[in-house]
Formats: sequence, structure tokens, C-alpha cells
Amino acid sequence: EKSELFGINVFKLREIVPMPTLTKAAGMASPMMGIANIRGEIIPVIDLPSIVGCVPKTGLNILLVTEYARSTQAFAVESVDDIVRLEWSQVLAADAGVKSRNITSIARLDNDSASNRLALVLDVEQILYDIIPANRNVQIDTEKTKAFQLKPGSVAIVAEDSKVARSMLEQGLNMMNIPAVMHITGLEAWNKIKKMADEARAEGVPISDKIAFVLTDLEMPEMDGFTLTLNIKRDEFLKNIPVIIHSSLSGSANEDHVRKVGADAYVAKFEVNELEAAIHSALDSKKAINA
Repeated sequence: EKSELFGINVFKLREIVPMPTLTKAAGMASPMMGIANIRGEIIPVIDLPSIVGCVPKTGLNILLVTEYARSTQAFAVESVDDIVRLEWSQVLAADAGVKSRNITSIARLDNDSASNRLALVLDVEQILYDIIPANRNVQIDTEKTKAFQLKPGSVAIVAEDSKVARSMLEQGLNMMNIPAVMHITGLEAWNKIKKMADEARAEGVPISDKIAFVLTDLEMPEMDGFTLTLNIKRDEFLKNIPVIIHSSLSGSANEDHVRKVGADAYVAKFEVNELEAAIHSALDSKKAINA
């Protein structure tokens, strides 16, 4: 009998440890299990099977310690089946096929397109948003903000597979008075960019008349943010489009990779004032180059 198989991006995973002794704080309710002291760091522990509706047969034996969206938390699971390296083409958007707010995509674990060895990729942003108290209001510091000078008719192209992240980005961009076209995958955004590029060429105008900038997540089904950025920067007609990467993946290695693919700015999820500053920085740098 096969067990339910779920996945998260390994770049979010800091370590895997055996289940330690947990301390349950007063008022803490499921799916929060308690807190663990892991080498002096106090980390909240979340019962992951209960969130996805599974009952582990042998109990919760392992903690997945993750660093995600500026926070550290641990997910209790029954077991770890495998660590696999996949092409993003093996990861398909799940919006049309899976009716769960906690699933963002479906990963095919073998290169064989006929294989039925699949894993449901969890939308960890949605899970954390639902269960960990936080200030969910997207508010811009109006004393520090300044207006964006965008060409009339130009829009931001946004690629983000997490439903909750898309919603927060839409709120933030609306507050900045930036019109945006939202996409679930990098491939979907890339196809839209190519279509708008064809329209710009046919009209004899620069791509900046159509696209103000691209705002992309890194990890997405079908095409990731690194590949999307490379596609833009390697195209002579598109290369001057400012690209801002907005990701829950933190760390200097990821920021170095962002620079290597030619992105114009990087900001960690989710603080709207830092996002606004990153967009201004990317747009201003392009103006300086074109001046």
C-alpha cells in the first residue's frame, strides 16, 4: 500500500532531525504541536500530516527544519522518502487538477512522462499564512514612498505560483498604483512577454512601452525564475526590461545566483516597503544606463 507523498523545495530545508522532546505552550492548538530546542534555537513545530489530511501509521518521527520567508519553523512528518533533483519541466501547476489550497504543483519524480510516481508539492507560504499569527495587512509607509514614473500603458509582469503570495503582491502593487498582469508559472509569464514583444515590434515601439518591469518568484512549476530571467536577459529586444526577483529562498548563495543570471534586484518575501524600494532601485538603474 502506497503512502501519501508530498514534497517541498530542498533549498528551504535547513536540516532533518529525529523528533526531539517538545514543549507545548499554553493555548497552543493543532496543527501547532509545541516548540523544540534545537541547538539552543527555539523553533515552533507544525504537524504537517494533519494539515494535508493524513494519518501517519508509525507516528511523527522526523522534523524538517525549514528557513522560509524570513522565519524558521519545523514540520513534523512520518518519514522522508527521497531527495530528488528535478527539472522544472517535471513540475506541473496544480491549480486545475488539485482542489487544495495547500498544494501548489505536482512533481513527476521520474523522467518518463508515463510514470505515475508523483508528489504533491506543498504551498508552504499558504500553510504558514493560515496557522502562524502575523500582521496580514499590506501597508506602505507613505512618508517614505515616492511615485513611480511608468510609461502610460505599460504594465508589470508578475510570476508567482503561491496563491497567498500572489494576493499580497496584487495588494502591494495596487497601493503603488502599478498595473500588473499576474501569472502562475514562469512559462506562462514568458509566453506573455514574447506575445507583448511581438506586438511592440509590429508597432515599432520599444518593449518598455509595453512592459515596465518583471517581478518573479524563483521556484515555480514548468519554468523557474532563474530560467525566466535568463531568457529575458539573453534576448536583444528584451534585455533592458528590469527584472526583480522576489523569493522566500534566502541566503547569500541564492543572491549570488540572482546576480549571475542578470536580475536587477532581489528582495526576500514579504515586506512591501522593501519590495517598493527594490522596484525603484531596478527602474532607476535602467534609467541611468539609458540616459
